[in-house]
Amino acid sequence: MSVTPLAAHLSTRPAAAFRGRIGRDARSGHYAVPRRYRLHLAAADPDCLRIAVTHSLLGLDKACPVTFLPAVPDCPDGGHSALRPLYDASAHRYTGPALAPVLSDDWSGRIVSSHGPDIARDLARRFGGGRPTLYPCGAESQIEAVERMCAQGIEEAAQRAGAADAEEAERTAALDTLLTTLGALERGLGAHEYLISDQITAADVELWVALVQLDTVHRYHLDAAAVHRIADHPALWAYARRLAARPAFGAHLDLDAIARRHHARCQGLEAAGAAVQILDWETHAEAGSAVRPQVNRS
Repeated sequence: MSVTPLAAHLSTRPAAAFRGRIGRDARSGHYAVPRRYRLHLAAADPDCLRIAVTHSLLGLDKACPVTFLPAVPDCPDGGHSALRPLYDASAHRYTGPALAPVLSDDWSGRIVSSHGPDIARDLARRFGGGRPTLYPCGAESQIEAVERMCAQGIEEAAQRAGAADAEEAERTAALDTLLTTLGALERGLGAHEYLISDQITAADVELWVALVQLDTVHRYHLDAAAVHRIADHPALWAYARRLAARPAFGAHLDLDAIARRHHARCQGLEAAGAAVQILDWETHAEAGSAVRPQVNRS
């Protein structure tokens, strides 16, 4: 499908404390070496889920081990105590929360990056060797446009549409934005299996995670009529269902963890949309979970 980029907009993702990158060779300091790096992920977090799916699609189980963290952070500031030593080693007198995702360097014992989109791109670009091409040449602008559509047109719009403290006009406008975005994606998919190519790309990972969040988190704060309108995009939800059945996607879909994270963080009011589930994610993910990627959960 052809994707029209949206205007630049501030991201809802928290500012990353570390923005190191993996380069092409030793001159960059950080370069791709098997088992040098480790991912620290809490798969209930959408940024972490994107990376976990990307990691599995690329088959990096041995090249870059993964340590999975609890769904709900155990520190009062919203961070993970298991990550605190890495943060303390990586920044003098760091006082912020120790957040996931994290890509760490086992050689130095320090953090390379805590910026989800950078981590996903570096995994895909620097650990090549015949692996799937998730960022095809010439498709970067389309992938970035999908990222903005998901962040602004789906995630931010759904949050505003369900905000209990927002004016009715604001919620209505946000719902219109959400439905307009879903409609554009619905028309773009049409009879196509994937979003911007004839194979899975990073755009599909981005959209799938946004749809998971929409149905497992955001709908809890929408009314039933709104959720029915959201569900009325058959091509889009059939696409989400197909991807959920693939091992790289479905094996990382922990609905209980998503629910626990949501309830631990959410301060909004539950609405009638909570009773209108769009997809039976657990059933659709069973095929994927049956072939669970081999990851280090230590």
